[in-house]
Amino acid sequence: MYETTYHRPASVAEAVSLFSNASDGRFLAGGQTLIPTMKQRLAAPSDVIDVGKIAEMRGIEVSGDTVSIGAAMTHAEVAASEAVRGAIPALAGMAGMIGDPAVRHRGTLGGSLANNDPAADYPAGVLALGATIHTDKREIAAEDFFQGMFSTALEDGEVITRVVFQVPEKAAYAKFRNPASGYAMAGVFVARMKDGAVRVGVTGASGNGVFRSSEIEQALLGSWSAEAIAPLAISPEDMLSDIHGSAAYRANLVKVMARRAVASIA
Repeated sequence: MYETTYHRPASVAEAVSLFSNASDGRFLAGGQTLIPTMKQRLAAPSDVIDVGKIAEMRGIEVSGDTVSIGAAMTHAEVAASEAVRGAIPALAGMAGMIGDPAVRHRGTLGGSLANNDPAADYPAGVLALGATIHTDKREIAAEDFFQGMFSTALEDGEVITRVVFQVPEKAAYAKFRNPASGYAMAGVFVARMKDGAVRVGVTGASGNGVFRSSEIEQALLGSWSAEAIAPLAISPEDMLSDIHGSAAYRANLVKVMARRAVASIA
């Protein structure tokens, strides 16, 4: 049995200090990835630094055309937030689709983004809504944050503190769930921004992780309708292929989910 020292810092600065002084420290938010990994003996950190209760990393605020959400807010809190429901109902709806009730009441926004699972839901919304990820060191645009499967722009020891979303004119999210895990085999978040731009984030389908679909964006710029997406042929190149579905199957799912998302708000 290995030994792990558990810490519950009161501030982001204290958390970062604890991490820098640990021989193999890990930040713990909701623990939906770290705890199972430790149980399977795939990780044995010397120090576990719990950031889930840090006040600086909590709270939801709507200001003008932005919604700021603390990184330690759980999926269930985002889904239930009247502020989020009022400003970006699609984001609240997406949070309510994540996993099951146990996952939603433990998993956090910041933890999901830092882990960047290729089938996670939040990355699609962050990318489609042109969000900015705030850390203890800097601000990172969504386009610069995601760098491939389980890879982000975060430096070692850098902590996500909150995420600021742009309020769209309208948006929606649709996903095809893996029946066993609830993860997205294909999840599509469509958004028409207040400046007229169309942004489409796709998760779950690609082996490279979340991405924007330029084909769907161009189609919706021409006509915001499910019918505008129907003629598209989404390329299966770079799509995942496994026991749950081939690359061609996932490519088709992307189109189907995009059409469902647009139809839900057309």
